Amino acid sequence: MNDRIKAIRAALKLTQAEFGKRLCLSQNYIWMIERGDRTPSDRTLADLCREFGVNEVWLRTGVGAMFAPSTRKEEISKFIAEKFRSDPDGFKVRLISALSKLDEPAWAALEAFARQLVDDPAEGKEKEQT
Repeated sequence: MNDRIKAIRAALKLTQAEFGKRLCLSQNYIWMIERGDRTPSDRTLADLCREFGVNEVWLRTGVGAMFAPSTRKEEISKFIAEKFRSDPDGFKVRLISALSKLDEPAWAALEAFARQLVDDPAEGKEKEQT
């Protein structure tokens, strides 16, 4: 299991200190786990799976995919959390904040505008000519 934990950290491109911080563990403890000198508790394994979206079956057995499949809602939540964490005053955060204040008529107008953006302009011209 120690090799799989190291593989998770490598896949996420985190240092032992960064990885440990997200799990409330010391860099030294992560180093000992990766070397095989310590066995993580069930709680630590559950925290690791929750924090990083790891497939617990793969973590314990090596069977299946490293990361658990995410729902669209989970992906959106992860995106928003990352943006707030990495750039709290950036455009994406300001946009998300503005979107959260829209009422239903504004959402309908935004949806109509978005549909116009993605419609094929050539298709629209064909419809006008007929």
